[in-house]
Amino acid sequence: MMAPDPTAAEPATARRSTAVLIATCLSTLVVNANTSAVSILLPAISEDTGTSVDTLQWAVTGYSLMGAAVIVTAGAMGDVFGRKRVFQLGLLLFIASCVFIALSTSGIAVVAGRIIQGAAGATILACGLSLLTVANRGQAQLRAVSLWGAAAAVGAAVGPLLGGVLVDITGWQGLFWIDAILALACVLITARGVSESRDENRPRSIDYLGALLVALTLSPVVLATSLGGTWGWVSWETFACVVVAVMSAVAFVVVERRVAVPLLDLALLRNVVLVASTVAILIGSGTINGLMYLLSLYFQNPDALGLTPFQAGLAMLPATVGLVLIAPLVPKLAARIGGRQVVGIGFLVTAIGFGVVGFVQASWDYGAFVLPLIAIAVGMGLSNGPASSAATACVPQDQVGSASGVSNMARYIGAAVATALVATINASVIESDGAAGGSMPDALASGLATASWVMAALSFAGVVMAVLMKRHRMARGTLQDAAASAAALTHTLPTTASGSGQIG
Repeated sequence: MMAPDPTAAEPATARRSTAVLIATCLSTLVVNANTSAVSILLPAISEDTGTSVDTLQWAVTGYSLMGAAVIVTAGAMGDVFGRKRVFQLGLLLFIASCVFIALSTSGIAVVAGRIIQGAAGATILACGLSLLTVANRGQAQLRAVSLWGAAAAVGAAVGPLLGGVLVDITGWQGLFWIDAILALACVLITARGVSESRDENRPRSIDYLGALLVALTLSPVVLATSLGGTWGWVSWETFACVVVAVMSAVAFVVVERRVAVPLLDLALLRNVVLVASTVAILIGSGTINGLMYLLSLYFQNPDALGLTPFQAGLAMLPATVGLVLIAPLVPKLAARIGGRQVVGIGFLVTAIGFGVVGFVQASWDYGAFVLPLIAIAVGMGLSNGPASSAATACVPQDQVGSASGVSNMARYIGAAVATALVATINASVIESDGAAGGSMPDALASGLATASWVMAALSFAGVVMAVLMKRHRMARGTLQDAAASAAALTHTLPTTASGSGQIG
């Protein structure tokens, strides 16, 4: 009897690897473009639904809140129940949320759909990367993960422009219809060409309670931040939110100490480099999302620049594309002069950029924003990659996944809290200046300026985090490292330094 030819399965294996690559890269591009585009859509959604932009801010913060609660749990569910299955469930939930949002006639419905979409997006990213990793080996794995990182970076960069184009051509609903169609294509590709996989060695216990407590900790913080100015910062409503947040945080710590497989390994918090780099990641994510939110509104407001959605999306390119273009060049620089030095310089440049925007006047035209936006982009490009690399370089190989999960959760937390913070400051200053008899153009400029100074202060806090980051092994500056640096705006990917656990 003739022995089976071992090469016969190679074409099928190659086809499956290609299917995984297409499905995961396309889905991450869609999710990240959707995430970065929504701020551009808010004025159009507000006009169409009659809902204030301040309320629609929850379409951004609610998405990030849910993502923070779900991102680690979704990865665990994939390991236990099957990565393909959970990935497809994430895609189906994403499609359902897109359709629900596109058919919505009220702002509250849009916000509800976006919260659901936050869970779906986090699931797609977590399980998609896991699927891609287990479907490839060696150099093929490095190339595949690098392409995934590039897709994530491109999606985040082009999202505002894509959103602006679609608002002008199809209305704000067009983005969600197109996303639903592309996600459906990913479902079909996955169903036909992707094999199921799971981690047979992982305990089947999943920390659902930990995920719930993350949401219960963050939600009242964001709620108090958003409505504290209206309620009064010492009102019983604000106090109640603080109490709920503190009690939930304490409960989270208790739960994490007792569960078999915790959402967060509390022992990691003793790693100073990991904590400092994670806070730096949180600050970077918070400030870029806060900036996108504020400028989307300011650029399109008739009493400010009065740009169309397409023009506003185009106006964002110095920040979004600039960040992605500079990031791949950073690993070699970090390897030469040190990661924490580059992180510190990056946050300092970002703070200077925000400081310049802090002097905004109603008389400014768009040209006055270009240089500070480029400075912010360059600064964030310098800081994001090395901070993300440090998070996985300062732990042993068996803790890289946990460290990545912590940093990815931090991105969502930063986006939610910082966006809520600057939105509240912006709205409060505008209302205060208007009540004092100031003109609307001056009030809008004052609101943007005050919020920008807050983001400058947060960026200076990033410099402090860079100081706290001790010496650790640097990535070598390979293609893999460049892709990880470009993707660091949205996700932590492994680098050539990951798992070294070296702290000096």
